[in-house]
Amino acid sequence: MIINSDDPAYFGGYLNANYFAITEALKLTDAKVYTLLKNSLEALFVTDAERLAMVAKLDAY
Repeated sequence: MIINSDDPAYFGGYLNANYFAITEALKLTDAKVYTLLKNSLEALFVTDAERLAMVAKLDAY
């Protein structure tokens, strides 16, 4: 599963707010949230080097 926002200026669904809402509504553990975040990074259209750098930042956090 990947979380996103669709036209946040119109609908008010900003990405961070969506993550917080689903974390609370679904009672997600930190491990589940990490998996969602990593899935999002894996799905990006970026170079492998950029992806690895972003995953490294996530892991460092």
